Amino acid sequence: MSERRTVGTPSAPEPSGIGYFERYLSVWVGLCIVAGIGLGKLMPGAVQAISALEVAHVNLPVGILIWVMIIPMLLRIDFASLGQVRSQLKGIGVTLVINWAVKPFTMAFLAWVFVRHAFASMLPADQLDSYVAGLILLAAAPCTAMVFVWSQLTKGDPYFTLSQVALNDLIMVFAFAPIVGLLLGISNIAVPWDTLLTSVVLYIVIPVIIAQVIRKLLLSKGNVSFQRALARIGPFSIAALLLTLVLLFAFQGEQIIEQPGVIVLLAVPILIQVVLNASLAYLANRKLGVAHEVAAPSCLIGASNFFELAVATAIGLFGLKSGAALATVVGVLIEVPLMLAVVKIVNASRRWYQRC
Repeated sequence: MSERRTVGTPSAPEPSGIGYFERYLSVWVGLCIVAGIGLGKLMPGAVQAISALEVAHVNLPVGILIWVMIIPMLLRIDFASLGQVRSQLKGIGVTLVINWAVKPFTMAFLAWVFVRHAFASMLPADQLDSYVAGLILLAAAPCTAMVFVWSQLTKGDPYFTLSQVALNDLIMVFAFAPIVGLLLGISNIAVPWDTLLTSVVLYIVIPVIIAQVIRKLLLSKGNVSFQRALARIGPFSIAALLLTLVLLFAFQGEQIIEQPGVIVLLAVPILIQVVLNASLAYLANRKLGVAHEVAAPSCLIGASNFFELAVATAIGLFGLKSGAALATVVGVLIEVPLMLAVVKIVNASRRWYQRC
């Protein structure tokens, strides 16, 4: 049960496996929580001064960090690979349905079940809307960079992964704001459309353009030189993410100290969502007779989130001190261990998957 694999001209990314910082990302996030809370307690004046550096409600230090965070990840995207889409229509179709027609809506439902009802009495009442919004933002953007690592760890087809991510990024430019706006409206949360559209331009459109210009310049020196540049630039992305989290927790510190269980409670719908969407994508691909090397990355792309964009948009829409920002950070905290668990399950079930 397999489809013919077509290898085209676009060059696939060549990750060597999950890196040291990525493997222990949850540990670094935990340290950022401690560092941020400590910074907020020990140097409240400095933290408030940083928060005051705003232009049009955009915090300048955070805005710069977010660009440094996102652009290196977008460098991996090759829009020329969209020509590969025709060769893996079934796998592409499954992933698109999961990413755009299932995941955001199931997360909105899970947020309603857990945040609005099951856990409502254990969460700050004035942050319920913000938590729901953060979870929706987290689910509305499919993962971009880390998917290449997950695909490589499952021996996935790199050309499928590249074309799927490129297609998702193209769709995200046009679909992210409408889907977020729709789900926030359904959830009875006021939609700041001007801020939402500004966030799309600032954190999707402009970074994509900048990344493609830089990508073209780097590739002009050869693919080997390009891969080396990606390896050198990559740590800046993780460092920017961690510095952003330190600032976020410096503002969130008092709330977390008062209610440390908030992080655990917000992790529940995220965990369920990952398991649900990974399972749906994997089983749908098997039912359609899609090869395992395509089904594996399809499953992983369907389950994971572009948490860097979610953090950036949550901060832009609701602020560093918001529950939305905290909810997206919980996604960062549990993303890596969750996805490594999915990778292990996908690899262990390969023989079962391939049985007719």
